[in-house]
Amino acid sequence: MRLTVIGTGYLGATHAACMAELGHEVLGVDVDPDKVAALRAGRVPFHEPGLPELIAKHTATGQLRFTTSYEEAGAFGEVHFVCVGTPQLRDSMGADLTYVDTAFAAIARHAEPDALLVGKSTVPVGTAGRLAAAYGDVEIAWNPEFLREGFAVDDTLRPDRLVFGVESDRAETILRKVYEPVLASGTPLVTADFPTAELVKTAANAFLATKISFINAMAEVCEAAGADVSVLARAIGHDERIGAKFLRAGIGFGGGCLPKDIRAFAARAEELGTGRSLTFLREVDAINLRRRERTVDLARELCAGDVQGKRVAVLGAAFKPDSDDIRDSPALDIASRLHLQGAEVTVFDPQAMDNARKHYPTLSYALSAPDAVRGADVVLHLTEWPQFAALDPAALIDLTYRPRIIDGRGTLDGARWAAAGWDFHALGRPARPRQERP
Repeated sequence: MRLTVIGTGYLGATHAACMAELGHEVLGVDVDPDKVAALRAGRVPFHEPGLPELIAKHTATGQLRFTTSYEEAGAFGEVHFVCVGTPQLRDSMGADLTYVDTAFAAIARHAEPDALLVGKSTVPVGTAGRLAAAYGDVEIAWNPEFLREGFAVDDTLRPDRLVFGVESDRAETILRKVYEPVLASGTPLVTADFPTAELVKTAANAFLATKISFINAMAEVCEAAGADVSVLARAIGHDERIGAKFLRAGIGFGGGCLPKDIRAFAARAEELGTGRSLTFLREVDAINLRRRERTVDLARELCAGDVQGKRVAVLGAAFKPDSDDIRDSPALDIASRLHLQGAEVTVFDPQAMDNARKHYPTLSYALSAPDAVRGADVVLHLTEWPQFAALDPAALIDLTYRPRIIDGRGTLDGARWAAAGWDFHALGRPARPRQERP
């Protein structure tokens, strides 16, 4: 089939490349000519494992192309996927649908009458119905995405489920044809009406955020009681009704999805008159933000109550590993808070350095983890890159001014760091004092 993909960010570029991998002819559309030029040359302007290889492979054969022209896209595509962003509004918790509305208006104006327009963006419930009413001369469907940055290619080609929000058998038949290889592999399909399809994504994100904040709330209690949240999480995770995933306490979630999506969900519930049903999401958000405050407080405690003039090393800038995305990054939020309190903060991240420098120019940056910890009064591990877990604490200890580390992600081996002579601290877990080296 001939598909167009409107928007070539994390979602759109990945979807376009993966649709080409499934055998479709694909035309990606973006209003940014520089981004289009880079993608035409097979270059991906962000870090996503496996995606550069797919882009290069299919642009080389011509099966995947990119343009800035909606007119070209309308003439080309049988199915048009809208994959643009829905950021949080500046003056409220709601979602900004400017890009969605603009994209649908532009492609609807140029699409052939029998084309199918498919929304993949995360939107407030009711958006698909509103757009279908506005553009009644073309058919609309909703196919929410469930991508995890760092795993986006695999999540597209081998998803754990597909959801089709449709109003006709024809729309479902077309989407089944688009995803035929994926469905043939046994991927579950849920066919739903528009509102349910929209709510699947927002409800899933709300549940994941709640689970993360729940274990971080338990970390707060564990710190007060002298308990170990990692052991607690392991114990309750054996209960099959609960499960072990997303029960690792730390500095909480960030990125371009969970924070703004749960806020937009709560805001939409208020508009629908059911705000009380989602009031718990406000506390989920508050717990998440308190983890950042607690990390700053702990760093200050380890520096005798004042970080003014102290050297702080921050390992991590991206909001998660295998990404260069720094949107609402807990690591950089913590780093900037410490900087504002007078600390000399040095950051290192394997992939997100350019983005971090651009958006946080007042922080200092190192070329490696050892360079970052050199002369540090305290080290903060804030993005769970495997490279950081593999660091040799014995090799780093003599580089620091004082060997103290806060594991904000719960992925370091505390016993190993303490045995190497470090004071080891992790949120929700008892401190491990350094062991004297022979």
